[in-house]
Amino acid sequence: MINFEHSQVLTFDCYGTLIDWESGILAALKPLLSNHKHNLDDERLLQLFAEFEAEIQQGEYLKYREVLRRVVEKFGEYFGFTPTAEELYALADSIKHWQPFPDTVEALKALKQKYKLAIISNVDDNLFAFSAQVLEVEFDWIITAEQVKSYKPSLNNFKVAIERINQPLEEILHVACSIYHDIVPAKSLGISTVWVNRRAGKEGIGANLPVVAQPDLEVPDLHTLAVLSIGVSYS
Repeated sequence: MINFEHSQVLTFDCYGTLIDWESGILAALKPLLSNHKHNLDDERLLQLFAEFEAEIQQGEYLKYREVLRRVVEKFGEYFGFTPTAEELYALADSIKHWQPFPDTVEALKALKQKYKLAIISNVDDNLFAFSAQVLEVEFDWIITAEQVKSYKPSLNNFKVAIERINQPLEEILHVACSIYHDIVPAKSLGISTVWVNRRAGKEGIGANLPVVAQPDLEVPDLHTLAVLSIGVSYS
C-alpha cells in the first residue's frame, strides 16, 4: 500500500487513463473499416491497434500524428484495402474529439489541491493541446513523446520527466492504465505506481500489449484514487 504522505507529485499517463482513448479509437476506426466491408468486434480491433502502434513506435521516432497515419495504413495492409487520403488521418484528427472519463476532471481538480501534477504522454504537443482543454486542470509539467523523441515504454520518457520534476523519486507517484507502457518502466526506475484498471470487469486487455507487473496500488478509477489519497470524498 502506498503512503500518500510521502508523495508530492503525481505523474499521469493521459490516453487511456484520463482520456477515454479506446472509445475514441473505436469511434474513428470502426466506420473506416466498415467503409471497406470489414466489421470487427471491439476487442479484436483494439488488439490490432495495440500491435500496430507498438510496432511503429519501436522504430525510428515519428511524430504521433504520423504513427497514427501508419496505423491506419497497416489496417489497410492487413485487410487488403487502400485507405483514402482523408481516411489516413481520420484517427489522428479524431483526437480533438476524445473526451475524459466521467471521473477524470473532478478527480484532477481535487488532487491538484494537494499535489503537483504532471503528464507523461505518447503524443504530440499540438494534439495534447486539445485534450488539455477538456481536462480543465493546469499541469505543472507536460512531457510528450514529441519533446523527448521517444515513446513509452522507453525509459527515456520517464528519465526526462524525473530530471524536469527534480524531486526525490520517493516523492513521485506515477498513475496509469497501461502495464506495458507505464507500470513496467516506471517501476524499473524506482517510481511507485498506481494502476488505474479502467477495464475492470471487462474481457480482454483492450488497446494494450500483454505484460505482467505488480503495481503498488490498483484502483478502478481516479475518483477512488482521489478519495484514498486525500482521505475524504469530494463529490
